[in-house]
Amino acid sequence: MTLHALRPPRALPHPVAILAALLVCGVAPVWFVAEAFWPGAVLAVLGLTLAAVADRAAARAGAETHSGARSTAEAAATMGPDTGTVSVSPHTPGLSAPRSASLLRDLSLIVIGLSIVRTISLAAALDNGSMVRFTLALGGAVAVPYVVSRYVYRDRATGFPWRGGGRWGWFHWGWLASVLVLGWVLLPWYFISSGVYQNWPEVTTPDLIARLFIGVGAVGIWDELFFICTVFAVLLRHFPVWAANVLQAIVFVSFLWELGYRSWGPLLTIPFALVQGIIFLRTRSLGYVVAVHLLFDAVVFAVLVFAHNPGMVNVFLTAR
Repeated sequence: MTLHALRPPRALPHPVAILAALLVCGVAPVWFVAEAFWPGAVLAVLGLTLAAVADRAAARAGAETHSGARSTAEAAATMGPDTGTVSVSPHTPGLSAPRSASLLRDLSLIVIGLSIVRTISLAAALDNGSMVRFTLALGGAVAVPYVVSRYVYRDRATGFPWRGGGRWGWFHWGWLASVLVLGWVLLPWYFISSGVYQNWPEVTTPDLIARLFIGVGAVGIWDELFFICTVFAVLLRHFPVWAANVLQAIVFVSFLWELGYRSWGPLLTIPFALVQGIIFLRTRSLGYVVAVHLLFDAVVFAVLVFAHNPGMVNVFLTAR
């Protein structure tokens, strides 16, 4: 995925395409919130089927448009030299319509990624086996769609523009500072008052604390690689920014729910997912959105350690 590819259409596509994307992204809450595999699989099949229908409709519309343009070009080519027109062939290189993105191919990348994630339980665990399973499943959910897009579909729908936005300015640094403050205020209140910190294993030894630090950071990086550079990126090829962002947020928040961000957690994770999508478009930098996420997750890590070790010095004013 190159930066110039992040140019979403301004108008909504055909309703069938919208429904196809809703069904595919709706697989996430069915699998990760309701934990119902077969209903989610049915949604995936229906979504991909509708995507194929939408692709055929778009191809027919494109063929009619191209046919009309070709007829106009042929008429112009037959006009006399005194008309002041330039004779061109409709087959002149550069005049043919570019290959359009396939909704079926792009939504299939999302389904592939979600299917790989679904092969494991997302309940947080810090033993060696669980960490290996997380590494293989989450890594595969990013790598396999990338390989399929690049080498099977040959359209490079996904990619990882680490430094696409250039140097960081006042906006970048200011938002990083704001993330730390917001996390310091909101996260202790959320994790401790709701009791959701208990969805993570107790970390009472240096070894477990180190494992938690690695796990929280690794999942945070993966979040941006999958939800932004895979899900959001392919949706932007077909939908306006607001629609693609809402759809990716559905997938993002559903994953975080099974991971442990429950209770009233979506009141925090939904805005976070939406803001991350906007920031990515604003900065064009995967490196920056990862930095934002890791700062937020650093506070998550500190709160989880404190919550499981209440005898520690309390630096969180909202830890009630």
